[in-house]
Amino acid sequence: MKQEWSKALSASQTESKPARAASIEDIRALSGTLIKSLEDDKAEDLTVIDLTGKSSLADLMIIASGRSARHVSALADHLARTVKDTAGRSPKIEGLPNADWVLIDLGDIIVHLFRPEVRAFYNLEKIWADDQTAPSRPTV
Repeated sequence: MKQEWSKALSASQTESKPARAASIEDIRALSGTLIKSLEDDKAEDLTVIDLTGKSSLADLMIIASGRSARHVSALADHLARTVKDTAGRSPKIEGLPNADWVLIDLGDIIVHLFRPEVRAFYNLEKIWADDQTAPSRPTV
């Protein structure tokens, strides 16, 4: 009994289906969860910037400060676990070894965690916010 393994598959059987694009409601819900997590962990100076129409990188940017490199590292670690538990995927994280500036990329949301002096130096709020859409404090 010889089995036929070389059977040709149709195009619909071999094509991978694209992931469903997140709706703005999904993005806002996840950002609310992230903001709540950061607030619970005592992140300082939380700022949310709406990037819709400004950049194709993401729809929202969350910026927060930790009191020290250890605090920034703990914020990033806890946020990564929150994303894994909520969204079922691990985020991309950059800058964790030094924890001066940690970037967490969730695709539609980018989170920047800084030590205060590093945040003041780079001043991302000034770069990304324009006069009409000043950065806002989060509302959950």
